[in-house]
Amino acid sequence: MFALGPRMFEISARRFLEGIHRTHGAPALAAAAALPGLSAVLDQHAAAVRDILDLGIDSADRIPATVLLAGYIRGLLDELTTPITEPADWATAEWLHLRVAGACLLC
Repeated sequence: MFALGPRMFEISARRFLEGIHRTHGAPALAAAAALPGLSAVLDQHAAAVRDILDLGIDSADRIPATVLLAGYIRGLLDELTTPITEPADWATAEWLHLRVAGACLLC
């Protein structure tokens, strides 16, 4: 007999990250091509998320990166009362949108 639990977490995390990448990662990267400042901001957010996941979680090396990243983003979104959508203008996007888009760079 084999355990499906951990594998199911990875599959679920990948699906979640694919959806977030469609709404935030890809559009932010497209906008960053025209806005160099946005590219720098996204890089800073990605570095911050990487540090949080690498340094802030005990035994992070034993948990698949996709599961950690999806869990981090889900934690950010749990407090929202409405679903997150792509911002109208990436040049003036709020912190949460930038953090989620930056996290997508780690996918």
